[in-house]
Amino acid sequence: MDSERSDGVIVVGGGVIGLTTAIVLAENGRRVRVWTREPAERTTSAVAGALWWPYRIEPEALVGEWALESLAVYEELAARPEVTGVRMVPGVLGETRLAELGPWAARIKGLRAATDAEYTGTGLWARLPLIDMPTHLRWLRERLLRAGGRVEERTVADLTEPATEASVVVNCTGLSARELVPDPLVRPVRGQLVLVENPGITTWLTSVDPTSEAGTYLFPQPGGLILGGTAEDDAWSLTPDPGTAEQIMARCAAMLPEIAGARVLEHRVGLRPVREAVRLEREVLPGGGSLVHNYGHGGAGVTVAWGCAREAAELADSAV
Repeated sequence: MDSERSDGVIVVGGGVIGLTTAIVLAENGRRVRVWTREPAERTTSAVAGALWWPYRIEPEALVGEWALESLAVYEELAARPEVTGVRMVPGVLGETRLAELGPWAARIKGLRAATDAEYTGTGLWARLPLIDMPTHLRWLRERLLRAGGRVEERTVADLTEPATEASVVVNCTGLSARELVPDPLVRPVRGQLVLVENPGITTWLTSVDPTSEAGTYLFPQPGGLILGGTAEDDAWSLTPDPGTAEQIMARCAAMLPEIAGARVLEHRVGLRPVREAVRLEREVLPGGGSLVHNYGHGGAGVTVAWGCAREAAELADSAV
């Protein structure tokens, strides 16, 4: 067994989960390479609206801790928003009550019921991380490189491939785990967004329709105002649907009339890698190496990235 095989770690997947996991490993002193089919700016992570909040992710008993651990990191990163892409921004979670949330919610500083002036209806006010993903993904990559990690664009057809070069492989492939593992429990939940010119909105807003999976949200980002969204189960199309875009804009304008007629800058589609529960565990490969799984984060990959990365790194270190 050569030295690279004996102590190296290969992380497969270059989205937010893969890069964050690689950073934790590299900063712990491991020799890390990331194998990614495409650059980070073309992954699902790049099109995320990226408000910190657990969404479409299970199991709740574990998600809360992962999310809070990540929240603490983002609060620190928000001190340099122009570099990290992370800002702490106030907003309202419409149709949400504190009593309906898990114990983790009680540990979010400042989370409270929204006033009538802040929101018409029941909602929660909070100051949460809102992350500009293009900037953040670039920062993650640069942090990894500074820690001595490497990023290689390489398509993986089978998880045994990286196992021939590293003693530990970490599977952060998201939706691709459906074929690579293979794991039929991973399925896509399609999200479509519309980016428009921001007429001056400085706070975010989400609203949940109890009769539909089509939540409505508005996220002010440096490049414009992100309008959403959709949650289409088992839909694979990455092509924006014009009719869906019109519906998104109409719903958002009904909440904030000042955005009606805003100029459209871009249409985006991403496929959330949803699973009945995040898979975060280690298995021993037939050849003697270890495979750590860290996938199935649904619509909350950014929200739990650091908590899951640290747990995945512990599993990888325990394999040594």
